Amino acid sequence: MKLEDLSPLMKRRRAGGLDYGYDRFRADPAVASLQWPDDVVEQFLYDHGDNAPFVTDYGSIDLHNLTWRLRTIPAADFHGMPTGASDTGCIEEYAENLVHWVAVRPQEVGRHWEEHGTWLRSPLLIDRRLLAPPGSGLQVLEGRTRVGVLRGRLREGLHVGLRHQAWVGRASETTPAP
Repeated sequence: MKLEDLSPLMKRRRAGGLDYGYDRFRADPAVASLQWPDDVVEQFLYDHGDNAPFVTDYGSIDLHNLTWRLRTIPAADFHGMPTGASDTGCIEEYAENLVHWVAVRPQEVGRHWEEHGTWLRSPLLIDRRLLAPPGSGLQVLEGRTRVGVLRGRLREGLHVGLRHQAWVGRASETTPAP
């Protein structure tokens, strides 16, 4: 199953407005069959499943062939980690304006950065071997603002944890730790 296969579900979701909430979306047989963690389903499919540039970047991925694990990633690994081609440069834009991007979030986001040196919600990273064309290493699938704030905080010498939690998507038959 590819992202485009979810377009009828995404149309129903958009047409249903607030009445078609996350729980209803998650219970749809196509989504439930993936057996992904709720946090991944919400950030990847519910929030971005019909975003045209996102579909362009990740539409070739076989969703049933993805396994997601919460992993601990060293802060240094996020330094040059790319995102999809449709959002090239956005992580650096967020890094350059980190104060703004934290200020427009709920207060607990900024507080968490100050106290813990990391994000409240784990971003989604994907093994670049799954992309078309394939690459090496990991790519930021969702959480570009969070990764940008991390980079900006590192540059500014602000408190940043040495390691950060992230959801990592890999091919189901090969899910080694990063």
